Amino acid sequence: MSQLQITPARTGRWGLFFVLAALTVVPSYGLLTQAAAVAQPMYQQRERVLNVTGQATETIPTTIAQVNLGVVVEASTAQAAQQQAAQQSTAVIEWLNSQTVEKLETTGISLNPRYDYTDNRQVLIGYEASNTVSFRAPTERAGAIMDGAVEAGATQINGVSFVAEDGAIASARQRALASAVRDAQAQADTVLAALGLTRQEVINITIGGLSAPPPNAVAPQAARIAEADFAKTPIIGQEQTINAQVTLDIRY
Repeated sequence: MSQLQITPARTGRWGLFFVLAALTVVPSYGLLTQAAAVAQPMYQQRERVLNVTGQATETIPTTIAQVNLGVVVEASTAQAAQQQAAQQSTAVIEWLNSQTVEKLETTGISLNPRYDYTDNRQVLIGYEASNTVSFRAPTERAGAIMDGAVEAGATQINGVSFVAEDGAIASARQRALASAVRDAQAQADTVLAALGLTRQEVINITIGGLSAPPPNAVAPQAARIAEADFAKTPIIGQEQTINAQVTLDIRY
C-alpha cells in the first residue's frame, strides 16, 4: 500500500491545509451513506396467502374376506386335549390349503385347565385346548370354505372382516387426492370471490395422512355356521372408504 508523506518544507502552510481537508472528506462521505441507509423504511408488506384444506373420500367394494376360525376341544387330561386339538387343526389346515387360500397363519394356541366350584372348593374337571388360524379368500368363496373347514373339524368362527384388493385401494387413493385438491381450490375461489379477490399460484402443498380403514368385522354370532342340515353360509362383502386430505397455500 502506498503511503502519503507530507513535507512541510515543500507544501507550505496552505498546501498542508488542502491536504488535511482532502483527508477529512472520506469519513464524511461514509457517514452520509450510513445515514441514508438508516433512513430507508424497515417495514415490508406481508405476502397475501390463503391457507385452505380440501378433503375427499372414495368408496370401493371389498372383494376379499379375512376369516378367523379354529378348534376348541375339551378332554379330561391336558395331553388328550392337546392331541385332539392338534388332529382336528391339522385336518382344517389341510382343507384350507386345498382351497389355495391366501395369508394362512396361526393366530393362537392355548391349553387351559377347567375348574368347577362346589361347596366353595375349586375342583379340576379337565382341560381345554384351542388352535386358531386366519386366512384370506375371495368373498364369494369364503362361505363355502368356512363350511368345509367346519366339516374338517373347526368348532369356532371368531369373525369375518373384509378388505379391497391392494390395486383397487391404490387407485382409489389417487382419485381421492385429486378430489381433495379440487375441493381446496373450490373453497379458495368461493372465499376470494366474496372478497373481490382472485386466486393466483399455489406456493405450498401439504398432503395429509391417507387412510383406508377396513370395514367393521362381522360379529362372531353372525358368522357362525349353522350345524343343522349343513346349510351354506352366505358371505356378503361390505364397502371400504378411502380418505384423503390436501392443504394448499395460495397467493392472492
